[in-house]
This record gives sequence, structure tokens and C-alpha cells, in this order.
Amino acid sequence: MVARRVTVLGSCGVWPEAGRAASGFLLEYDGFRLVLDLGYATLPRLLAHCPDGDVDAVVVTHEHPDHCVDLHGLYRVRYFAPERPPPLPLYCPPGVMSRLRPLEPDGDLADVFAVSDLPGSYEVGPFHLETVMLPHYVPNAGIRLTASDVTVAYTGDTGPDDALAALGADADLFIVEATGQVEGIGVLREPTEPRYHLRASDAGLWARRAGVRRLMLTHFWPGIDRTVSRVEAAARFDGDILLADEDLVVPLVGHPRGE
Repeated sequence: MVARRVTVLGSCGVWPEAGRAASGFLLEYDGFRLVLDLGYATLPRLLAHCPDGDVDAVVVTHEHPDHCVDLHGLYRVRYFAPERPPPLPLYCPPGVMSRLRPLEPDGDLADVFAVSDLPGSYEVGPFHLETVMLPHYVPNAGIRLTASDVTVAYTGDTGPDDALAALGADADLFIVEATGQVEGIGVLREPTEPRYHLRASDAGLWARRAGVRRLMLTHFWPGIDRTVSRVEAAARFDGDILLADEDLVVPLVGHPRGE
């Protein structure tokens, strides 16, 4: 049977804990392989599933290195391949390429990546890609990917914003950053306004408002007790809650649109 699934490549925010990786996900849908973010230490995990970096598209939410820095490693994997493959479609805000170029001063990223700017709307293999710009320290594109019978939405990094309800509306899987908690390690010490990260309780609130079928919490502050994050999210969302964990595989169970 052809796979329809999401594999967690990394679940940490800011920097990866020992044995883990920063933000990254692999979506597989009927043989099409799409990567969502590629932060610290995600590349070796991606290569375990996709040798030689054999993927069909990459989508990156924003330029912070815990979401994009391993793109440089993927560049090298494909650039130095015995038979270099065609340029890989890469969808990202312009700041991502500005961040990567100094890492490879003697090479041309265009030899490996065919870049399309976000925000924008594109057809990407079996998916219709839509973006919603969300509040963060740098431009961050929330991602919504819709195939014929399944929708996956992903926040990247964001503060609380009404656009989250539209981004995740009726999604089969809503992947939401949950950097902090109300109490304990990972408490967000930012000013009340503006706020550029979510707590687990915020993730639960926006999942409920969006009417999603499943919520996956991710981008955990290193060292945080993730079971507390689940409890805090569950206080506001009574649906299925998953905790992103490296190498977790989540089958994509879709529903015909309108159900």
C-alpha cells in the first residue's frame, strides 16, 4: 500500500536536546515526499528515510536556523551527487535564502533549489499549498497543504493570532508550536503584547477554534516536561492530541471535503 503519513524528523525549538532534532517533518502522500522545515539535526533523520536526499519538494516557514539550517546540508547532498538531480522545488520566505547563502560562498544555491517565494499559493505535487503570514520575530508563513481528501496545517513559529483558526480550519492534522507552558520550564517570559510564541494551552485553544480532527504539539523548549504540555492543551481541546517525537509516524487519515 502506498504510504500517506507524516514522520517527525525533529520536535525541539531553539536548539535540539541530546538525541533529538529541531523542527522538521516529512509528509508522504502516494509516493510524493515533501519536507516541512529542516532545522538542526534533521538532515540525518531525513536521509534515513530518503537516501541521497531524494525528496520532491521542501517548504520552510521562516529563516530561523532551528527551522532551516539543515537545508545547507541537503544542498551539499544533492550538489555533490554523482548525477546531480534537477533543482528541487523550495518554497520559503526570501529571508531563508539570505540566511543560507553565506554558508556556501563558493556555490550557487540555484544549482540545487528552484525557489518560490512565500507567502503565496502553489500547486505542489498532489497538494494545494496555501500560506498565512503569522506573527513572529521574522516573517513566518503558516502552511496549509490540501490534497483530495486530507488537509495538514502547520504553524511554524507564531504568537496568538486570529489567522490560526483559518489556517487550521477543519484540518485532519494541525501541527502547532507549543514552545512554552503556563508553569515550569519553558514558561514564556515575553511581554504580554506582542507575543511571538505559543504555550501549549494556546495550541489547544486554536485547535478547538479551528475545529481540527487531530492536534500535534511541537517545537518544545528543550528540557520541558512534554506530558505537562499535553495536559495544558487538553484543558482547551478535547480531541486527539499527539506529542511530536523524533521518528514518530502518524498515518494521514483523510475525510472527503464537507464531512
